[in-house]
Amino acid sequence: MQIGKRKIGSSYPPVVIAEIGINHEGSLETAFEMVDAAARAGAEIIKHQTHVVEDEMSDAAKKVIPGNADVSIYEIMERCALNEEEETKLKEYVESKGLIFISTPFSRAAADRLERMNVSAYKIGSGECNNYPLIEHIAKFGKPMIVSTGMNDIKSVKKTVAIMEKYHVEYALLHCTNLYPTKPEYIRLGAMTELQEAFPNAVIGLSDHSLNNNACLAATAVGACILERHFTDSKYRPGPDIACSMDPAELSALIQGSNEIFKMRGGSKKALAEEQVTIDFAFATVVAIKDIKKGETFSMDNLWVKRPGTGEIRAEFLNDCLGKAATRDIPSGEHLKKSDI
Repeated sequence: MQIGKRKIGSSYPPVVIAEIGINHEGSLETAFEMVDAAARAGAEIIKHQTHVVEDEMSDAAKKVIPGNADVSIYEIMERCALNEEEETKLKEYVESKGLIFISTPFSRAAADRLERMNVSAYKIGSGECNNYPLIEHIAKFGKPMIVSTGMNDIKSVKKTVAIMEKYHVEYALLHCTNLYPTKPEYIRLGAMTELQEAFPNAVIGLSDHSLNNNACLAATAVGACILERHFTDSKYRPGPDIACSMDPAELSALIQGSNEIFKMRGGSKKALAEEQVTIDFAFATVVAIKDIKKGETFSMDNLWVKRPGTGEIRAEFLNDCLGKAATRDIPSGEHLKKSDI
């Protein structure tokens, strides 16, 4: 898939999405500061969360308190949401840094706002993965969609994929565990592999809520093409997602580490041409351990294997030499040639 000018898939280094989300606590100035920090750390994509609270939640949400907070989800989002003018300024600021702005719409009104803002792609949160009316509303825009699949099984995700394929949009599926923070034993990278097997046309990745980069780095090793973590410029800021957010140093390390691990993927079990310099000294080849006369029979008494590996006959072929005759005089210590047999 491609978002803006960034190509994403197994043939390209993983893209790291720095999710500012609601870490700015409703302050556009703070959001700008976080964008600056992410840009300095090497970010390519900045992700926001678009909340139009009255369209997103009913009054019943005022009584629902998330596990990582002590006030209702309604109050959190009402406090942290940017209005359309502010979010447009945020998008423009992100793009002025040469970065890509995407966001997660949590309602139809939020999706329509982002479409008016002409975002290049949509990020779907795990909670909206099975919100098929909203998925279809967004898919109709025809733009790439990155869908987190936490709290959903393969059967549920299949319905989402069917909608996206109906509208011929490019899409990615991110495995996710929606616990804040996520313990290592709840990461379950096997689920990411399961997604890849079930949806071979999808770009696969990980949206992570653990406390360090280990899960994302491990996911890269098993094929993740997209890595998403919450981001903050300082872990001393307030906010429900700060605890599981990476800071600039961690973001930089994740970008560098995932790029290195990407280069490690694949390959086949054979010697590299570049290893010849090591083969030359590390391998053993057949050598005379006594002076051998022409016509003399080779045996374990006059042949053995020693370094370096520059001789013509490798150690594995020693037994093939035994019982055969020397075609010339061979001094002790000389490595045999094939013409010596």
